[in-house]
Amino acid sequence: LVQARILLAVNNGSEGFAQGQVREMEWTSVNGWASVGGSVLGTSRKVPWGKDMYAIARTIEDHHIDGLLVIGGWNAYASVYNMMNERAKFPAFNIPIMCLPASISNNLPGSELSIGADTALNSIVDAVDKIKQSAGATRRCFIVEVMGHWCGYLALMSSLATGAERFYLPEEGITLQQLQEDVEMLKRGFLLGKRLGLVIRNEAANEIYSTTFICSLFEEEGKDVFDARPAILGHLQQGGDPSPFDRIQASRLAGLCLEKLIEQCSQGDTTNCFIGLQNGKFVFHDMRDFDRMADMQFQRPRDQWWLKLRTIANIMAKIAPEA
Repeated sequence: LVQARILLAVNNGSEGFAQGQVREMEWTSVNGWASVGGSVLGTSRKVPWGKDMYAIARTIEDHHIDGLLVIGGWNAYASVYNMMNERAKFPAFNIPIMCLPASISNNLPGSELSIGADTALNSIVDAVDKIKQSAGATRRCFIVEVMGHWCGYLALMSSLATGAERFYLPEEGITLQQLQEDVEMLKRGFLLGKRLGLVIRNEAANEIYSTTFICSLFEEEGKDVFDARPAILGHLQQGGDPSPFDRIQASRLAGLCLEKLIEQCSQGDTTNCFIGLQNGKFVFHDMRDFDRMADMQFQRPRDQWWLKLRTIANIMAKIAPEA
């Protein structure tokens, strides 16, 4: 029989774990968590390296940990990947470690959807719908900036869901020619009777052509035809109650990960894995494939299924069939 103990690295993720800040959890420790966002776990932007690895190894040994379930985003995956590569130096890392994808950016390889992405998308759509109601009273175009780092999932999907005229993704970038064409498209639309315009921009779509720059450009070029206003949603996208999909998906993924970890501990299997939803099925991937499946420079999957929806979004944004 495998006796399981659950330890929680409190407040600051891998840093807390490296500093030995862990506490044992009981059955009632997670009471009421189903309706609470993942921020209750705490987080850290730091990927452990060097002396941090030694501290983490000591914590694993001191608490007699036989397996780890790591819930988090890119930095969590990168931390486990680094730990796996440091096994020769730190024998304590020779335990099964499982990664569960939790990121509003939906930028993790091996899974079509990460926990939190659906909730964030719902928050964005709710905010944009309210903006559209306000803009509908005037001839105004809003440039809405959303999160996502170097992954344009939130920008494209919110564009589809809200009927935006244009979207800017880091996967495509932004050019001056595109901006000129978009201004002309908006002007034609407003001259034909449109009362509002909507453009959604990913926060990392382009370093030079920022949301403020695009808004100023549209305001100047569209004067006497339409006004332009920026709307940077910011951390509004990270808050709110989890959507039913995220709540159910998180429970299913966590259950499968724990079953896998118990099985590995029983069999002495120390393979590190990350789980994901692909083609309607839950799949475990070997952590050794992480760098092959991910774009390490831009911190996003090499295979992004949702990019195929760009064509549909562009067609729906046209002001007329021949446009």
